Amino acid sequence: MATLLRVALVAAVGVLVGAGIHTFRYAEGQSYLTTDPKACANCHIMQPQYDGWQKASHHAVAVCVDCHLPVAFVPKYLAKLENGWRHGEKFTTQNFDEPIRIKSAGARILDANCRRCHEALVHDTFGVARGSGLLPDSDAERRSDDLECVHCHSAVGHGSRALIGGPPRKHERADTR
Repeated sequence: MATLLRVALVAAVGVLVGAGIHTFRYAEGQSYLTTDPKACANCHIMQPQYDGWQKASHHAVAVCVDCHLPVAFVPKYLAKLENGWRHGEKFTTQNFDEPIRIKSAGARILDANCRRCHEALVHDTFGVARGSGLLPDSDAERRSDDLECVHCHSAVGHGSRALIGGPPRKHERADTR
């Protein structure tokens, strides 16, 4: 009886490992360990965001992970793990919002990255810096009523909300082909 139980356990583990490997390969899991923006478009639902990013102002200076993930190694991979798990579950069960909307944790990361990259610009433009009382000294000190950067700058990452990526360029319009 113990041998039969052992064989059943080994078979069950084998099936789970095999299914996991197949799923990882089918979902192009290795690509999510890179910084290549094409990985974000592996899922067809993200194609408009990818297309919009290609036409948006930050295309030449930032890729998806620069805006949507923390900079530090451990928080970055914890966020990737959480996002990957949630995205996999949502897309597998087809239980997701359309259009895709950033969640609150992702919005906090995004805003922190905006402020990190543009702190010198904000300082130079407005004379505002951390320690001045006009910007919080840390992300933990931000108030809930502080405006997020995307409140005014919603089009910089993925193009216009109304028409992602802005109007078609001349070579992209059907009437000029």
